[in-house]
Amino acid sequence: MRRIVLPLLLAVVVCCGPAKDPAKTTFQTSVGWRPTLDTRADAAIVYGTISPESLQERLQSWRERGYDTYYMTGIAWGGYQDYFTGQWDGQWHLDEGQVEANGDTIWHGKMIPYIVPTENYLKYFKEKHIKPVIDAGVDHIFLEEPEFWARAGYSEAFKKEWAAFYGTLWRPQDESPEATYLSQKLKYHLYYRALDEAFTYAKEYGKTLGRDIKCYVPTHSLINYTKWQIVSPEASLASMESMDGYIAQVWTGTSRSPNYYKGVLKERVFESAFLEYGCMASMTAPTGRTLWFLTDPIEDASRDWEDYKRNYQATFTAQLMYPQVDQYEIMPWPSRIYERLYPVSAGSSEKSRIPADFASMMQVMTNALQQMPKESAFLPRYAVLMSNSLMFQNDDPYLSDFFGLALPLMKIGHRVGMVHMENLGYKKALDGVGVLLMTYSNMKPMDPQAHKYLADWVKGGGKILYCGTDTDPFQTVQEWWNTGDKHYAAPADHLFELMGIDAGAPAGTYPYGKGQVCILRQDPKDFVLTEDGEKPLLEAMDGLVKKVHPRSFRVLRGPYRIVAALDEREYTHFDGLLEEGCLIDLYDPALPVYEVAKIPRGTQALLYDVEKAGVAPKILAAASRAYEEKKGRHSFSYVCKGPAETWNVTRILLPASPTQVLVNGEACQADWDQFSKTIYLRFPNHPDGVKVEIEW
Repeated sequence: MRRIVLPLLLAVVVCCGPAKDPAKTTFQTSVGWRPTLDTRADAAIVYGTISPESLQERLQSWRERGYDTYYMTGIAWGGYQDYFTGQWDGQWHLDEGQVEANGDTIWHGKMIPYIVPTENYLKYFKEKHIKPVIDAGVDHIFLEEPEFWARAGYSEAFKKEWAAFYGTLWRPQDESPEATYLSQKLKYHLYYRALDEAFTYAKEYGKTLGRDIKCYVPTHSLINYTKWQIVSPEASLASMESMDGYIAQVWTGTSRSPNYYKGVLKERVFESAFLEYGCMASMTAPTGRTLWFLTDPIEDASRDWEDYKRNYQATFTAQLMYPQVDQYEIMPWPSRIYERLYPVSAGSSEKSRIPADFASMMQVMTNALQQMPKESAFLPRYAVLMSNSLMFQNDDPYLSDFFGLALPLMKIGHRVGMVHMENLGYKKALDGVGVLLMTYSNMKPMDPQAHKYLADWVKGGGKILYCGTDTDPFQTVQEWWNTGDKHYAAPADHLFELMGIDAGAPAGTYPYGKGQVCILRQDPKDFVLTEDGEKPLLEAMDGLVKKVHPRSFRVLRGPYRIVAALDEREYTHFDGLLEEGCLIDLYDPALPVYEVAKIPRGTQALLYDVEKAGVAPKILAAASRAYEEKKGRHSFSYVCKGPAETWNVTRILLPASPTQVLVNGEACQADWDQFSKTIYLRFPNHPDGVKVEIEW
């Protein structure tokens, strides 16, 4: 049987001239510049080569407004009808779509199937969608969402790839767990190969022109793809030579997928988003690859503005909990955010464009990302072991075996981390981890070397909490632990043997070197499927670390305080958390100042600590981006830019109460707050700039 040893993948990023350092803030758009879309991020990622406007026209429209320009397109789907209908090579290729067992093709849009990435398709893709983009002056290329549906795998194209890869006749994946595992493993390989070929070509072609092409992969998290039953290369891409980084595609749409805790199935958007961002951060942490975090003020599904706002705040807070990441895709598709109509509230038939207060709040938040400092990496005390093979089983849409390890600790305030088996060869992979929680009930080790790394880590003082009955049907798929000279009934037995523990060892704690292994003979889903199910897990953790003390989700980043009061737990003083100081609430478009800020249970806060602001005058928060700042002895002026048809709200630190405030030469009301020594301004934004002049 052929084993997959995959390099890591990389997506392509494009910009004009010599490749610059990746932008701190970006957004993606399929259209050219418009006044209502002027987000004032650093870079515009222009999407697709097919549009009423040419790619070059769209790129140029954003460049003229001061943006760096990148390029993005889908690798698994896109406007590639010229390939499928034979315009490119004279042959129809609709048979290369992903096909379900009933013979139906899985479509992304009209005449846009999800693709089995054959060598012929990759030849077309490089010729028609990589080369022209580089010729257009783009040096940063993003190939997004390498997705193969778990339920697919029945097309003639896929059968041919099976024969070429495994050297055997194709087997329908629904015939057995082993056929399922092998089918998903092949899908994983195909998109690894596709990205590797596309990125390698981009870099080599760029070199012929004297240019350094950067390549990136915007992708959902491993958590989300596993829940949605999609297969993708994920963590293995982080070691791919031609891969420069990721965009972590996490937003309300991914994070609202429900999960179980205390026997209750429901949406837990903040918790899911925190784990999804952490999953992406852990993929790149040991490798040093570039990583942007994405948030979306709305989502693909049509909801209402109140729902969008509440969940955007939850996901936005979650991303800020990782101080080692300071690059962001501030939004995808600004045209659908600023210009489309959605219901004003749940159940309402009335629709509107984005409410003024939501637009202002969103712009305050995204402008804060421009200032967000990078801090020391978050090193989790407790981490869950993950592997890409989570996608190969796809037998639980709620991913309860994963959440069973993560949620009980999160709910008492611990920022649970993740470690990817694919990264264990890197020295920093287990930095800071005191206890590694793991199971093979929902994944399997893809390489025996991973066990050697784990055993060595335990020998040096690490602690593993292994939870599992090792009885699921995927334990016996034909793989390295039961082929050749290895005859283990379960893959965990190989790990245990390396640490002097008997195969199938009963529950208990076993010393090895300076470390320990605690075995619980329960599958982790047991810890979340019943009301008090987490007790055995927390008791075992208490035994390993003497006591797991409750904590709070609270992160400091320069003057910013990021706080989340989790639902489904008790708090000491009131039903939530209290923050004291001189604090501006950035999630309220009125930018109120509090001496004591209350964060009710189930909500989040982004607060600006005025005491850490520095020297006045200074803009502390604004729904615009400031340029041309000039500071005098008794004056301060600047030009601010923001999207048309939105309101700018601003709070500015001053040495004294102002005697005059002018906006574009006209007097403007300025609300002075003596406690914080700040003024609050509100006036219309304009993409060409608004001049603000203040005297005191």
